[in-house]
Amino acid sequence: MIQVVQAADFSLKREDSDVYETERTAVKEILTRVQADGDAAVRAYTARFDGVELEDLRIPEQQFADAYNQVSEEFVTALRAAIQNIRRYHEAQKRPSWMLPDEEGSVLGQIIRPLKRVGVYVPGGRAAYPSSVLMNVIPAQVAGVPEIVLVTPPDREGMLNPGVLVAIKELGITEAYRIGGAQAVGALAYGTETIGAVDKIVGPGNIYVALAKQAVFGQVAIDMIAGPSEILVIADDHADPDYVAADMLSQAEHDPMAAAICVTPSADMAVQVAKSLAEQLEKLPRREIAEESLRNYGAIVVTQDLDEAIALSNRLAPEHLELMIEDALSYLGRIENAGAIFVGRYSSEPVGDYFAGPNHVLPTSGTARFSSPLNVDDFVKKSSVIHYGKQALLNNGDKIITLAEAEGLSAHANAIRIRLEKEGGR
Repeated sequence: MIQVVQAADFSLKREDSDVYETERTAVKEILTRVQADGDAAVRAYTARFDGVELEDLRIPEQQFADAYNQVSEEFVTALRAAIQNIRRYHEAQKRPSWMLPDEEGSVLGQIIRPLKRVGVYVPGGRAAYPSSVLMNVIPAQVAGVPEIVLVTPPDREGMLNPGVLVAIKELGITEAYRIGGAQAVGALAYGTETIGAVDKIVGPGNIYVALAKQAVFGQVAIDMIAGPSEILVIADDHADPDYVAADMLSQAEHDPMAAAICVTPSADMAVQVAKSLAEQLEKLPRREIAEESLRNYGAIVVTQDLDEAIALSNRLAPEHLELMIEDALSYLGRIENAGAIFVGRYSSEPVGDYFAGPNHVLPTSGTARFSSPLNVDDFVKKSSVIHYGKQALLNNGDKIITLAEAEGLSAHANAIRIRLEKEGGR
């Protein structure tokens, strides 16, 4: 079911992006038509792909009201507690604008402003997750984005997941549409008669959504191109193999292409984890998905020691990294590349997915080498401020001229020289 390999023999291979050329062509056609025909194109593609004819693209208010009758009180209580935790965490990420005056009368600074309008894509179908609403909307709200518009695909009756609807309502989102796929991305990027164009699109989706986001990048900003989910657990002899296996399966059940990897210096731990995976897998409702994930992208990797395990993890740069090792906190400084780091036996990955507070929108496919989790900074823009004083220009003008002339840009140099001559009496 799952391969047990030595560290030297292991690599995580993904499909080459060229295999998606058919999907890429389809996405280009959809986006071109949405840009040209607006609402009519969005309705046509919604009928074609989601099987429902929609007169009004907005989510009806009655669906929100009905949703509260379709979820439990315990769900609403848990959701509100998660909202509080996520908001508190992201509030700590906020940064102020700043100014640096000097004795020459200059003021240099940076102004931080929220984006004006952001689009949030929330998946539907088997991937309809209320937690996706929270993780994408809350940092935008904390950043101060005044206009947040949400899109999510309907079922064949035009209905939506009640948990998603409750999450939207609890966050106070007032502009939400029941559309999905590449056509929804196109509507957000280009605007239609009903939906105003946005400045940035965030949120996960299927391959068509990912390719559409990639295609409209430049017209609008995007968060990232998210790949299949990943978890890597570093486990030593002190780890509980049942915990390790359970957390690996928590990601394997997402998608047949999800990667679940255990890295351990203990051959005995490798055997125990493999045994526990087989036992727990038998009880999973999503067994077929998890089984395919483990077969194709799962592995238990045996290393010589913890140093080699950490080195392998840093090379793979996993989306989720769990440190199930003795004195785990002392190793935190050695982790160079990971989207989110879960430290200790009680820090199970789902704690981060749903409740603790840090964002669960994380870099995948090794991009944690240079990318970060979704955060408040993703929803702001920064402007530099340069107020140069007269004395500063007189003192430094010649240096600026020297640098400009070194690059052969005489007009640049002249823009400074003419001021020196007039203001400095040269």
